[in-house]
Amino acid sequence: MIKPISHKVLVIAEAGVNHDGDLKKAMQLIDAAADSGADVVKFQTFKAQHLVTSDAELAQYQRRVSAHHIGEPDSNSQLSLLEKLQLNREDHTKLREHCGRRGIEFFSTAFDLGSLDLLMEMGARRVKIPSGEITNLPYLRKVATFNCDVIMSTGMADLSEVADAINCLEAAGLPKNKITLLHCTTEYPAPIEDVNLRAMVTMRETFGLRVGYSDHTEGIDVPIAASALGAAVIEKHFTLNQKASGPDHAASIEPPELKRMVEGIRRIELALGSEQKKCTSSERQNLLLVRKSIVAAKAIRKGELFSEENLTVKRPASGISPMLWDAVIGKQASRSFAPDEQIQI
Repeated sequence: MIKPISHKVLVIAEAGVNHDGDLKKAMQLIDAAADSGADVVKFQTFKAQHLVTSDAELAQYQRRVSAHHIGEPDSNSQLSLLEKLQLNREDHTKLREHCGRRGIEFFSTAFDLGSLDLLMEMGARRVKIPSGEITNLPYLRKVATFNCDVIMSTGMADLSEVADAINCLEAAGLPKNKITLLHCTTEYPAPIEDVNLRAMVTMRETFGLRVGYSDHTEGIDVPIAASALGAAVIEKHFTLNQKASGPDHAASIEPPELKRMVEGIRRIELALGSEQKKCTSSERQNLLLVRKSIVAAKAIRKGELFSEENLTVKRPASGISPMLWDAVIGKQASRSFAPDEQIQI
């Protein structure tokens, strides 16, 4: 049974295509995601022939790591690569069932219209719009018809393109409040100087929507930082082995690091706490010990006037507060005070 999500940040462990077309490996990725404490494990759903043309070339990052994986003579063909990575309907059913056994939500990104239908027929709770589909009007209109929560990645898009996509979804009937925007840099791995994490905040302020971050950088620093900036969703690619030969392994983290990322995000959630500035329960026990009181700087005789020469301030704060200094100066001592004795008026 899937555990209810009680924390604020939805953490999506992005398995993507790091199963390399191997169902057993996909099951192991689910296990790793569940063990990490992530809320959701996400795959990618597509029919290769519906996704790319026969002459579409590999992206540069795919070319760097995939030539030996897909083999010659089609080493520069996206179609050849993707055909080896796609999962069929039966695979999806088995993965969803295994997610149920492990108590983690099954999720997948659909990259074509037929795959959208497949996932909704399987009872998907939400839809993920990948960055590459943000300018695909027929796709956006199809998504809107499902009237469910939508998480939209915005890699490669400028603010006007994000606005256009939101308007398309709204015009097709999707309530705006069902949309969450993910800031993203579409490069694998993403150069740290191209992350521009503050753009996530810009989208929240511009559109008044929930925002999050889909991370392709090396390591886990940036997604944890995004949670501190108010991300409602964090998505991060992970793999069983960074040295494996598929297209996304090198830009993914391994299970131990995924677990540390989730733990870091949960700690940040606790640290963010309340917007109210007040003395906390853990601080209160120290308040008297580290604040100060007005005390005698030297022996003071009864009837002597309190002055800056015979008074000082020292810990603890069980006497008169130094904030009343001006009210005390010039008053007459009602009795004698020894050095370091808290004065009274």
